[in-house]
Amino acid sequence: MQRDWPDLLGGLTMAAIGAAAAGWALAHYDLGTLRQMGPGFFPTLLGVTLVGLGLIVALPALRRAGAAPKLELGVVLAVLGAILIFGFGLRPLGLAGATALSVLVATIPALKPGWRWRIALSVAVSVMTVVVFSFGLQMTLPVWPRLP
Repeated sequence: MQRDWPDLLGGLTMAAIGAAAAGWALAHYDLGTLRQMGPGFFPTLLGVTLVGLGLIVALPALRRAGAAPKLELGVVLAVLGAILIFGFGLRPLGLAGATALSVLVATIPALKPGWRWRIALSVAVSVMTVVVFSFGLQMTLPVWPRLP
């Protein structure tokens, strides 16, 4: 019997990451009570939620037929490159620059040709990232590149 492997593997991966996050939060932070929530309550809740969402994706995939997953090396390298660029570029490039460059690198293997949509997407994602993390959550991340 064929299974929907992309959904099955994706859902199980989500569930595993959620279980690891919840387990790590439980091991390192105090959970507290419902009246007096500790620092581990919210990360544990998010981890358990991610486990539930992963199972919601994975379990129906057991009964669905689907194609075997195809590993496209270009896509894998583009995504890993974008993650590395963001991680290593956050301090020197700032949040806006690292996000914009990461989006541009991640869209390299896209089938749709042209650079206009890539630049528009890069600007839109960068603006949303800065608004959410710098202004909304007030995280102390450098927004712009540091000039010497």
